[in-house]
Formats: sequence, structure tokens, C-alpha cells
Amino acid sequence: MEQPLDVPELAAGGGFTLRPWRLADLPLVREASEDDHIPLITTVPSPYSEPAGIAFIERQWSRATTRAGYTFVIVTSDGRPVGQVGLWLKDLDEGRASLGYWVVKSARGQGAAAAAVDAVVGWALRDLRIPRLELWVEPWNTASVRTAERSGFQREGLLRGWQQVGNERRDMFMYARLNDEQ
Repeated sequence: MEQPLDVPELAAGGGFTLRPWRLADLPLVREASEDDHIPLITTVPSPYSEPAGIAFIERQWSRATTRAGYTFVIVTSDGRPVGQVGLWLKDLDEGRASLGYWVVKSARGQGAAAAAVDAVVGWALRDLRIPRLELWVEPWNTASVRTAERSGFQREGLLRGWQQVGNERRDMFMYARLNDEQ
């Protein structure tokens, strides 16, 4: 069996830090579970319960154990966890990895997502030398569109009915960033 991935701590702009998940992050999972959108497109449990929150955090740990990817908690300069960013390696054999991110409502508009995405992108391109990074954004999500574009991703098109979100298939904008575009 291959060694599990080592999820590092990464410094991000704006005083944010990225680190592995801890059981002490249950309040973050609880807040995310109450969001109208986060549980629809992630594995954040809704409704929340402590056992479901623990299972969510254990799933994040298993992503490194199974080499599926790196999942980080976004933390403010005063130590408050405010979101998640993940680098998923499912298509790494094809030279691609994907990113996903979310920030709880109480912390939006403070640059957490942009700082986290920039930190993971820099690390993935520079240190991991991944040739192509991808992410998908629902067309209505203008904040995520801005985050992707500010982080150097280019929109490549609209994927119609691309992803199951809640009880329906939704369109997604496809964004990509290539390693040689640094």
C-alpha cells in the first residue's frame, strides 16, 4: 500500500493559514451544515449532528489516507476556522487535479476563498508540478467566479447538466489553469 498523503500547513495571503482537519473543527462543520448551498454540493452533513460532523471530518482524513487528495481547513489570523479548500487527485494519472472550496456565510467577503485557492494553486503547480488544475462553478455563483478568475483560472466553457446538486443536475462553468501559465 502507498503511504498516505502528508497534508501540510500552508501560509496564505491576508493572514490566512491552511491546515489539516481536527475534531475541534466541529463548529465549522455545524455552521456549514446550516448553509443553503454548501451541503448540496459537498459531503457536509445536513441536518447536523455531532456523529455526522465527526464522520465528515474522518472522511477528510481518509482522503489523504486513500491518496484521493488534500483537504485543508481555512483559518483566520486569530485561529478561527472559516472554510475548506481541497485538491482532488482522481485524474492525476491524466495530468489533471481539481479544486473545490467553500467558506461559511459568517466569513464571506473577507478574502478567505481567494487566499486559500491562491495558496493551494501555487503549491500544486510549484511543488507538486501538476500540469493542469480544474474547477467547476455554478453560473449563478458570482463570488466563486471572481475567486477563480482572480486566481488565474480561465473559463473554458459551460458544461450543461454537468453535476448533481441536491435533487437536480446543474450547469457548471469549467475553469482551468495550466502549469505553464504561472
